[in-house]
Amino acid sequence: MWHRPTRILIVLTAWFTLAASTPTELAAQLAARGPQPNIVIILADDLGFSDLGCYGSEILTPNLDKLAKNGLRFTQFYNCGRCCPTRASLLTGLHPHQAGVGHMMNDYRRPGYRGNLNKQCVTIAQLLKTAGYQTMMCGKWHVSRYVDPAGPKFNWPQQRGFDKSYGTIHGGGSYFDPATLCRDNHFIRRPDEEDYYYTDAISDQAAKYVEQAVAGTKPFFLYVAYTAPHWPLHVPRVMLSRYRTQYTLGWDTLREQRHRRMIALGIVDRRWPLSPRDPRVRSWELNSYKPWQQRRMEVYAAQVDMMDQGIGRILERVRQTGAERNTLVMFLSDNGGCAEEVASSWKGLHVPERTHGGRSVQVGNNPNVTPGGEDTYQSYGLAWANASNTPFRLYKHQVHEGGIATPMIVRWPEVITDGGGLTHQVGHVLDIMPTCLRAAKIAYPTIHEGLTLLPPEGKSLIPIFQGQTRQQSVYFWEHEGNRAVRDGKWKLVSRHPGTWELYDIVADRTELNDLAAKFPIIVQGLARSYDAWAKRCNVEPWRK
Repeated sequence: MWHRPTRILIVLTAWFTLAASTPTELAAQLAARGPQPNIVIILADDLGFSDLGCYGSEILTPNLDKLAKNGLRFTQFYNCGRCCPTRASLLTGLHPHQAGVGHMMNDYRRPGYRGNLNKQCVTIAQLLKTAGYQTMMCGKWHVSRYVDPAGPKFNWPQQRGFDKSYGTIHGGGSYFDPATLCRDNHFIRRPDEEDYYYTDAISDQAAKYVEQAVAGTKPFFLYVAYTAPHWPLHVPRVMLSRYRTQYTLGWDTLREQRHRRMIALGIVDRRWPLSPRDPRVRSWELNSYKPWQQRRMEVYAAQVDMMDQGIGRILERVRQTGAERNTLVMFLSDNGGCAEEVASSWKGLHVPERTHGGRSVQVGNNPNVTPGGEDTYQSYGLAWANASNTPFRLYKHQVHEGGIATPMIVRWPEVITDGGGLTHQVGHVLDIMPTCLRAAKIAYPTIHEGLTLLPPEGKSLIPIFQGQTRQQSVYFWEHEGNRAVRDGKWKLVSRHPGTWELYDIVADRTELNDLAAKFPIIVQGLARSYDAWAKRCNVEPWRK
């Protein structure tokens, strides 16, 4: 391993050599690197750990299953537990608080909580552009607090390195008439097409971007950030019957079935028992409003299905253009399943008052209102989120495994030659930036456009792709006072405002046997490392 001063010198030398080059010299240097892969990152929104067929689900995801069959699945990959922080970390290779997005898009006027990517970070797109890449983004941005058409746009996709972009600057919203829909730097209205559906629009635009990019001579970077399957429960009418009767057995049986399949697939260890049903959830037998509850999960499953179909179209376009062999594709989710129950009192930019056609929208999880249509605004709720996160406990927002464990599928035929495998090595969204840079054969700079950058926190995943054993990093989390540190087999975790819990993740990844009282020295050591990390990375005690 390099000593840090030597590494910095090498990075600086490589970077300033490029920066000082003439256009002719730069072209020669890029050519000397050899073929650079195309890179496609696909991010789902609020998808649980067990929601894909290749991770144990009954939901039909043939395209992602095929991606896994020809690639590699991670069983221990992590996100940051919530949409904005994960996006900030994925794009920059920093912890969310270092990038200024320790919470959401609120500005708390503290360095780690400005709700905006700061000037000490740089995105994957910005760096890949310096290496000659075409850069394109489709879908949900959600790392800028400025969403007003007249407001500043310095943190919009084009100002953060993307040549082209189509999608929403804000987070969730109607799938039939999304708010803050933009093309490049301009707000647009959805087209007056009767069958407009945002998931399809993202997929189709991404496929067009691929076709346009492959027609050029430069490699491309495509970032596809779906809002699916985030609430609201919206799906095209033709999909409403696709999962009818699929969930008549209820959430308890669903969790058991998924758990058995996950063990058979090798996704989870048979030594880890299924976590108990969330104590706030009644058994399916005692549940009221069964038809409504079934419909909620039916629509959610259809949303996942629609996303998978769109991913299939994107990947088919890559194949048709002959670019598949040297295209690195990574798929993951921004957090675990979401237990939020939409209330009728909800207001905000993402909650429309009327449909695109002018009908009133019925907001809230009302058992007397059937979800799925554009004139409804509901979520699938606590019980089904508990099933999505099988076999783990807790959800989005929290940093127990249910909140931060994500499916992660990688395909890169040029490098991953033995498809269909699993890796139990640990990875994190922090590692995606270093992976992209190593794949593109470029160094991370210390200065970008005259501004000093924080060094990246992750490590490249490429050794894992190549079948090597990578030294495991120590990973840290904080969101809304929920805290965790993972070091080897040990995980120290706390649900705000609770005390520290300690788990042996190798023996007990479902976090059922708290060992904090048995190993106080380990708790103290991990807590000290957490405190040092929190101080270094702008993490502060949570005050809403």
